[in-house]
Amino acid sequence: MASNIVLTGFMGTGKTTVGRLLAERLGFGFVDTDELIVLRDGRTIPDIFAQEGEAYFRQLETAVVLELAAQSNLVMATGGRLMLDAINAEALERNGRVFCLTAAPGEILARVQDGGRRPLLNVPDPAAQIERLLAERAVGYGRYPQIETTGKTAEEVVEEIRNKIR
Repeated sequence: MASNIVLTGFMGTGKTTVGRLLAERLGFGFVDTDELIVLRDGRTIPDIFAQEGEAYFRQLETAVVLELAAQSNLVMATGGRLMLDAINAEALERNGRVFCLTAAPGEILARVQDGGRRPLLNVPDPAAQIERLLAERAVGYGRYPQIETTGKTAEEVVEEIRNKIR
């Protein structure tokens, strides 16, 4: 059995909140790939995007993935696009069970209204952008078991994942 649990999915689906709680319940370590990148780089993700561009950020993601993939007993919350990159997916799937957290677009929008911290939503119509990005990513996200988070508590989502890994 894989020794890591990887949570992927669109921004605002609860990966970090659920991941922390799941790690606690399993007695695993927890890593949020975005938080690790910010910690190591010393800049916020919006600053990295603005100063270096998205391609540079994706390189940072892959470096973190290759390091984490070699570890065990971790719950990882990934950035929303991280598992859509084949190198990242292959590395994390080798030693991890991947679950895709999902939520309704309106729920996502409500959860991410956080004053510009989401570079991909710094557009005139964030709701339309969410719909567009979800459609673009549907096939990639669809590769993994789906866990709906709309209308559920983090505890309910954790229990659903735990039932699937038993």
